[in-house]
Amino acid sequence: MFKWAQAALANVAGTKEPIYGPEAIRSVAEEAKTTPYTETTKDDLKWQAMESTCVETQCFYFMTDSGQLAFAQVIYSNVAGIRTTCQFNCKVFSLDGSKPHLWCSTPLNNHEFSEDKTSFYATDCAVELSEDGNSYTIKSLNDERSIVNVTIKRTAPGFKIGTSGTTLFGTDLANPWGSMRHVFWPRCVAEGTIATPDGPVDCKGRAMFVHALQGMKPHHAAAKWNFCNFQGPNYSAVLMQYTTPPSYGSTVVNVGGIVKDNEIIFAGAEGAVTHVAIKGDTENDWPEPTAIKFEWKGTTKDGKQADAVLEGELEDKLDRIDVMAEVPGFVKQIVAGAVGTKPYIYQYAPQKKKLSLKLKLGEEEISEEGYLFSEATFISA
Repeated sequence: MFKWAQAALANVAGTKEPIYGPEAIRSVAEEAKTTPYTETTKDDLKWQAMESTCVETQCFYFMTDSGQLAFAQVIYSNVAGIRTTCQFNCKVFSLDGSKPHLWCSTPLNNHEFSEDKTSFYATDCAVELSEDGNSYTIKSLNDERSIVNVTIKRTAPGFKIGTSGTTLFGTDLANPWGSMRHVFWPRCVAEGTIATPDGPVDCKGRAMFVHALQGMKPHHAAAKWNFCNFQGPNYSAVLMQYTTPPSYGSTVVNVGGIVKDNEIIFAGAEGAVTHVAIKGDTENDWPEPTAIKFEWKGTTKDGKQADAVLEGELEDKLDRIDVMAEVPGFVKQIVAGAVGTKPYIYQYAPQKKKLSLKLKLGEEEISEEGYLFSEATFISA
């Protein structure tokens, strides 16, 4: 009971959580032992819009045929059931560094959901799932610097790991106090534009979508993250890895998969991320990666052993985001008072030498060059 009280205090006040140990987390990897993944349905794409502390996001990544990189994101955030706030973010990267990235982050007013909770609306903003559940339309007029009107359509099935896609946190896992859930559309096509001061960005090209729910304070759920979004001519690969703080045994959870048009090759919770080379960030002491290795392991539908590797130099980082400087005040409240919390996101998209995804499916070996967008996030030591 005392630990429950400590957790309740930590949840409201942002204090450091006590050490519960690895038994206070049930990784989605447990489900994946018997059901590596489940294809998504419309029900999986419903906003949960929890009434307790949470951060829920839908994020759309665009790798355009003309060689540009951008994303659009809706964030729904609730602080201790006291205040709910929504935000629309849009970023257009300057890949050659000749000008600053375009970053627009706007609080949203009058948010609501469709009756079936699959679409999100706010003043001058709509993120709508189509009737057939195969495409999203993202529209935002909230910032004249980035007027978004883009549609993405999945060209491969979506998936969640295990049967629920969810990792649970708590000393009584029948009544968990926290959760982490991911649903992916790893391979999509996009069309439409983002109107910017430098002219329209034509988003025609590849896209990837992820719907994520952190049903607790983000810095309580994860101390660090790694993210891979790879898009090749025939294959797409996604991997999301997070490591819990010591309070949950520094448990590592991997969720990801490899797909091609109309087919999931394999997906599951067997994966790894290695920072092959690092350099210290002199401003904040985080071990900024300069080379990386992503690995996936699993089994194809016809029972073949499947492995994939993507590794190489990350080149110069595209951006380093001081999360506490960027996020709105309501998110600062979530991490206020958390000792040792200094979240930074490092973003990469190698340009000089594209990386290759190397697949081994049974005896068959495939190598495909493509585009990588990667993030390494450090939250707490």
